[in-house]
Amino acid sequence: MADDGGLSRIQQRMAMIPRRVRDAVAPALVKEATDLSTLMRIMAPRDTGDLQESIEVTGPGQSTPPYSQPGGSSVVPSTAAAVTVGNTDVRYAHLVEYGTTKTPAHPFFWPAVRLQRKKATSAIKRAIRKAVKDNWGSRK
Repeated sequence: MADDGGLSRIQQRMAMIPRRVRDAVAPALVKEATDLSTLMRIMAPRDTGDLQESIEVTGPGQSTPPYSQPGGSSVVPSTAAAVTVGNTDVRYAHLVEYGTTKTPAHPFFWPAVRLQRKKATSAIKRAIRKAVKDNWGSRK
């Protein structure tokens, strides 16, 4: 076998970084989504509590609940976490968020996203940088 000057070792390490980074960043994604869902529960109207209880965090590779807003049931990509509102009993989250002709809007979903966006983005970027740094020199 010819000596390639370490090229194959570098290529192998580069190929391993994305998988290791995904694995290392998943807890940060779920933590930030959980923090967002907590803020949404605080901001949501407190009529019966069903709306607040329907707010769920779905981790990477999992399926969101049926009838959830936004988008209904779908599989979350491996590099993301989702916060959804609604379930089979609570199918009115969008009506509360945007209002109707007879009831005023009580926004809670998008204001919480806007409040948490910068913090969550920074924490996730920090986790990615740490994962890349920790796995760059490893020979695992």
